[in-house]
Amino acid sequence: MKQYPRPLARLINEISKLPGIGNKSAQRLAFHIIDLEEEEVKKLTEALLSAKKELKYCSVCGDLTEGDPCSICSNSQRRQDVICVVESPKDVMAMERTKAFDGLYHVLHGVIAPLEGVGPEDINLKSLIKRLQENDVNEVIIATNPNIEGEATAMYIGRLLKPSGIKVTKLAHGLPVGGDLEYADEVTLLKSLEGRSSL
Repeated sequence: MKQYPRPLARLINEISKLPGIGNKSAQRLAFHIIDLEEEEVKKLTEALLSAKKELKYCSVCGDLTEGDPCSICSNSQRRQDVICVVESPKDVMAMERTKAFDGLYHVLHGVIAPLEGVGPEDINLKSLIKRLQENDVNEVIIATNPNIEGEATAMYIGRLLKPSGIKVTKLAHGLPVGGDLEYADEVTLLKSLEGRSSL
């Protein structure tokens, strides 16, 4: 069987490391990139490097941003007394698409997953507690994905915050169990946000 030339094999190997990209998809993408004009490949490379260099995590909420604090945290028009806790920056974008939430966010950068060795200390919880102690927050909305890890994380945060007296709610189950926020449509997210319940 013919082997790929080394540079092509390396490109396929690197692309296949991306989430959701199997070997066949990596091969298709690699051949597509090879067929591009050199200028297009240069633009793609520059966009990748620019995103990696210029994006950082907001020191307040943990969302991806160019400036610090991010545009949401620094927006005085948003409600300062409600924080929506999500798993990743992708989930912030999903929630923002609904145009229904006008509070602040807190990005956990993961969920509690004991089988994978991820505990509460491995996600962005300490800064959430600090934010709640330093600010006048009335409600924390837990918007983790409706799967085992997301539900366990929501329950943990709910128990952790209960003594504080802050109202803790979670999104209603308009979202499919096992689904991800980033793939939910705006109407489903809107209904889930409106139907949130106390933990």
